[in-house]
Amino acid sequence: MRLDKYLKVSRIIKRRTVANEACDAKHVSVNGKTARASRQVKVGDIIEIQMGSRLTKYEVLSVNEYAKKEEAADMYKQL
Repeated sequence: MRLDKYLKVSRIIKRRTVANEACDAKHVSVNGKTARASRQVKVGDIIEIQMGSRLTKYEVLSVNEYAKKEEAADMYKQL
């Protein structure tokens, strides 16, 4: 699954266009490397998002095409 879609489906970022813009601005990295929106995400990847002075890290636990609001939080673990 594409990185921008994963961020949207898992509800880490609310809109896919915002996720895409964050990737284009090099605010998102996967496994320590700056990632483009088209990068494929797999289980076990570590996603880091730098928004302003705040850095958040997430570990990918599952990759689902669709997720309900209750299930979205089970797709990742915040580190």
